[in-house]
Amino acid sequence: MSDVRLTTAGGVFSQRIREQWNEQLGRRIDILAAGCGRGAPLELDQIDARVTGVDEDRPFLRAATVARPDLDSWSLGDMRSVPLMPRSYDVVCVEFLLERIPHAELVLDRMVNGLRPGGLLLIRMRDRKSAYGFLDRKVPFRKPLRRWLAPEDAAGPLPSIYEPVTSREGVHSYCMMRGLMIAEDHSLISGPARLGPHGGLVAGVCRTVSRLSGGRLAPDHDEIALVVRKPQHHFARLI
Repeated sequence: MSDVRLTTAGGVFSQRIREQWNEQLGRRIDILAAGCGRGAPLELDQIDARVTGVDEDRPFLRAATVARPDLDSWSLGDMRSVPLMPRSYDVVCVEFLLERIPHAELVLDRMVNGLRPGGLLLIRMRDRKSAYGFLDRKVPFRKPLRRWLAPEDAAGPLPSIYEPVTSREGVHSYCMMRGLMIAEDHSLISGPARLGPHGGLVAGVCRTVSRLSGGRLAPDHDEIALVVRKPQHHFARLI
């Protein structure tokens, strides 16, 4: 595990996607962008890739999805039923989706099922076990607070559900049970309120919450980013 202090996961993910394409010896790679209404466009310069987006059907997410320049096609709806063909993708990139949807583990199962053997699962999510994640799901009046704390162009507010899988322990346990291999695990600071005009105040509140929790809630990050690989061999417990 590495401790990344800034929002660098996008660069890490882009590099891993490029490496995955190189391994295909020039074959086009198929990428699923899950959470396409909230995630950033992928950096795919000089990569032969087809990108499909999926997300919930909410007005803000639909507008953001339509505006993304990297998507070749997209589908919005209930994440338990949006079209996801088995073993159709070389890379599944999940950005800030799991913490805001119900049945997150079921949805994650569908995405892993959509990966080809040897494919990459790239996950970015708010950490349920961080002080920031605790505040995000517990603080009332999130909408007016967000207007004051977050940058003007920040998305949301979106639901804050944070099921058990949306923590470092939760996703590690999930990967172990599914036979998935975690290659990288990063801690980051990327929460809109942490990067907004009152980021120092928010950081202070997170430290206070961490102390009150006896250190159970981490104050030094709000996001976890993981690079996960689906094994090639057929003896692995694959979905």
